[in-house]
Amino acid sequence: MTTIYDVAVVGAGPAGRVLAHRALAAGLRVAVVDPDPDRQWSATYGMYTADLPDWFDRAAIAASAPSITVFTPTERVVPHGYTILDTAQFQHTLTLNGAAVLARYAAAVTASTVTCTDGSRVRARYVVDARGARTADHPARPRQTAVGSVDQSDDPTMVLMDWRPAARTSLAGAPPSFSYRVALGAGRRLVEETCLAGAPPIDVDALAERNRLRTDRAHVDELVDFPLQVDARPWARSADSPLRFGAVGGLMNPATGYSVGQSLRASDVVVDAIVADRDPHHVLWSAHARLAYRLRTLGLRVLLTLRPDELVAFFDTFFRTDPTLQYRYLCGRDDAVGVLRSMAAVFTLAPMRLRLRVAVSAVSSLSRRASS
Repeated sequence: MTTIYDVAVVGAGPAGRVLAHRALAAGLRVAVVDPDPDRQWSATYGMYTADLPDWFDRAAIAASAPSITVFTPTERVVPHGYTILDTAQFQHTLTLNGAAVLARYAAAVTASTVTCTDGSRVRARYVVDARGARTADHPARPRQTAVGSVDQSDDPTMVLMDWRPAARTSLAGAPPSFSYRVALGAGRRLVEETCLAGAPPIDVDALAERNRLRTDRAHVDELVDFPLQVDARPWARSADSPLRFGAVGGLMNPATGYSVGQSLRASDVVVDAIVADRDPHHVLWSAHARLAYRLRTLGLRVLLTLRPDELVAFFDTFFRTDPTLQYRYLCGRDDAVGVLRSMAAVFTLAPMRLRLRVAVSAVSSLSRRASS
């Protein structure tokens, strides 16, 4: 007799594993389909501490600080707690005890069936596609790129962005980059040169050179290259489509590229809906969530049009706003009111020339969207 699971999760990366782990905790019957479900994760995951849900195992925290520092180029210490996860421990704490873990490739995925390349099928009341967002699948989308090196350091400061001139050594016409510097625990520190968003972004070889010029570190320990936005309307789907979850399902902040924190908090939204026999897709993508996503997407389009000096001035203005509004823009997945208020605060505080540039870019972007 074919087992019909409550949830079948395709993809055992952070988003898929988080969702499967929480579904198991809720007593649901869970299957996980992934060709290599135990592969070791290697990326560095950072997030605002307030995004950690109550159930999160604190043993998976590598380092944490009560504030972040930005240089825009003025130094500002902002009261947002920031946490770096111990990647290996994070993966280890997301146990899948009781799940059917199937080491298979998914060839076709629908709302209720996963058809694997070996011909087998997995059936479930809800199928979730959490296979991540790959640059190769979305080559035309704006991307974030970064190159980092890890060295020994006891400096606990979390530097979210350092836009000072040393970070902007040059490619003519290319977006500027900033330095991201965070503690990893155990006396280690990551220094990463980052292109926040580009279409196309600064390539990793150029970022590696910028990181070397800034730090004298020639070695490369981490490469980042992913699309910031997979779909302009991630809530749009046919009746037979699976629920997309994680970066591939729109759970990535288009302004920052952060997705793991959003997946952590959204996992219980999905699981609670399934337990209550409500459509998790509609619960996840409420009207407020859709509006917040549209507003942040507009913000991303505006950032892509700014010149290097304007981009730095924009972030200088952003980090002069009320920290509560900053957080609402950076983290509140369905906080449309907070996102709108934050955008209004930035616009009000911005210098007149930047305000005009932002207004023209926003109107132009909205006009192109309306005509497409």
